[in-house]
Amino acid sequence: MTGTDGLRRRPAGETTVALPSGAAMPILGQGTWGMGEDRREADEEAAALAAGLDLGLTLIDTAEMYGEGGAEEVAGQAIHGRRDGVFLVSKVYPHNAGRTGAIDACERSLRRLGTDRIDLYLLHWQGGTPHAETIEAFERLRQDGKLVDWGVSNFDRDDVAAWAGEAGGDRTATNQVCYSLSARGIEWDLLPWCQDRGLPVMAYSPLGQGRLLGNPGLGGVARRHGVAPATVALAWLLTRQGVVAIPKSSRIERLRDHRKALDLVLEEADLAALDQAFPPPRRKMPLAIL
Repeated sequence: MTGTDGLRRRPAGETTVALPSGAAMPILGQGTWGMGEDRREADEEAAALAAGLDLGLTLIDTAEMYGEGGAEEVAGQAIHGRRDGVFLVSKVYPHNAGRTGAIDACERSLRRLGTDRIDLYLLHWQGGTPHAETIEAFERLRQDGKLVDWGVSNFDRDDVAAWAGEAGGDRTATNQVCYSLSARGIEWDLLPWCQDRGLPVMAYSPLGQGRLLGNPGLGGVARRHGVAPATVALAWLLTRQGVVAIPKSSRIERLRDHRKALDLVLEEADLAALDQAFPPPRRKMPLAIL
């Protein structure tokens, strides 16, 4: 199936998506890209993540790449004493994704995060390691209780299909990709493919790094509902079945705007206005990668 007409809508009131394993993943969380790069800001960043947790944004997404482990340390500080109430996602560098390298990398991430398990562990992007090797390592980590589920990031449709076709690939839990109102290319074939197979899609950079928030069409919808443009942009993403959004902010007022997206109901007129302001793709487009 190609095109955007077949995209499924999220059922009203749904706040989690089911991974293929049956685990529940929150549909709205917090990103950490850019955190942990200046250790003098670590306490403030950890406090922001903790504030987001207090608001109910209980998914935290991080990676060993972010701040070369610094973001994982910030996340670990934020979840200290409340690990069981957090859905924790991290990612492994492609050059660490070998049969033993992924296991060593995961152990380092666990130490930085201060936990004994990661809920969802992703291959950050494709590298030179054969898929089968990485899957084997992920499965060993899962069997050892070091992670609960695993998946991929920055994989286009043919890439994720090839990965899922490997032995054990049917356990793939998600594909994390760049997706927002201003980056809708995955709607042509990748998102429908994932929806057809019950494979959740995690949307990183869901606010277009803030650049889309000044769009007049988006602003008009936001004014009609009396909310911030970011709230509308996130609520729009969450109309898609199986889509999870992970915006990042260190400011409590913005975190509150993000949280409101769970309660905002967009009407058909709103969706039409957003389609006019941010047209859906009319052809296959290269996967957006930041």
